[in-house]
Amino acid sequence: MQRTGYGNPPPATSPPLHHPVPQHISAVPQLRSPPPPAPQIQHQAGYGNPYQSHPPPQGSFGAYGNFMSDPTAQMGFQVGQTALKHGTEYLEQNVNRYVNISAIKHYFNVSNSYVVNKLFLVLFPWRHKPWSRKQSTGPNGQEGWYLPPRDDLNSPDMYIPLMGFVTYILLSAMVAGLRGEFQPEIFGWTASAAFVMVAVELLLLKLGCYLLSISNDSQLLDLIAYSGYKFVGAIVTIVLSEILNGGKGTGGWIGWTIFTYTFMANALFLLRSLKYVLLPENPSDERGTMQTVARSQKMQRTYFLAGYSYVVQLVLMWYLTRV
Repeated sequence: MQRTGYGNPPPATSPPLHHPVPQHISAVPQLRSPPPPAPQIQHQAGYGNPYQSHPPPQGSFGAYGNFMSDPTAQMGFQVGQTALKHGTEYLEQNVNRYVNISAIKHYFNVSNSYVVNKLFLVLFPWRHKPWSRKQSTGPNGQEGWYLPPRDDLNSPDMYIPLMGFVTYILLSAMVAGLRGEFQPEIFGWTASAAFVMVAVELLLLKLGCYLLSISNDSQLLDLIAYSGYKFVGAIVTIVLSEILNGGKGTGGWIGWTIFTYTFMANALFLLRSLKYVLLPENPSDERGTMQTVARSQKMQRTYFLAGYSYVVQLVLMWYLTRV
């Protein structure tokens, strides 16, 4: 045996390395999704197909044109109009039994200049003359028709009393809010109290007129109008007292001074204006002379008018200004 190198045995021969031989694999088919179906064009009316022509709607109401042109619908519409007309006439006839609508319209026939001058007259009645109301000829030639308020400053109206009533309610709520005492119920309380006060006042006036045999066709409407002018003085008293009295209301000498003036102005205004309502004269007799009422009865009416203008108005205006 031969020895090589340092006497180590010869290396053993290693077996040959065998690498795996690649095998030919058939190509895997690629999976594809089926093509989407072709879009189907649907023929729709309206905005579906802008290129599609379709007939325009009939009539000005589109689909409702056929309904409006239907003879049955037209007949129903005419029946409804007739029923509405008859219902309105029936309502007017029944309302006119208790309320004369044309007479009430007379009291709302005002103008801007009349409202301004009337407010000035209520607050400053000291040098106003004359106080008699102007008369004209009626539509049928009758004498004794009074001119509307827009043509006669001495004529009573219901616009200022109504606006004064509403303004008083809103002013009371505003004053309560400034004092931190506002509640939503204050509108109902104030309106109810003021309405009841005016209703009681009218009942007392009607009772006095009945006992004193005072009759006048427009007496009730005149009394309603005159009873509402007190709200003007009450509103002025509340506003000026809040401004000049430092938000303390009508207390103190400033508040009482303003209240005294507005009360006296309202009392004089009523005394002069109601003279022609509570102290009327009898119509002329056959000889054409004017005969006034009996002396004793006229004195009683004068006392009644003075008591209403000063005593009753003092209590009512004092109550109104307690806000």
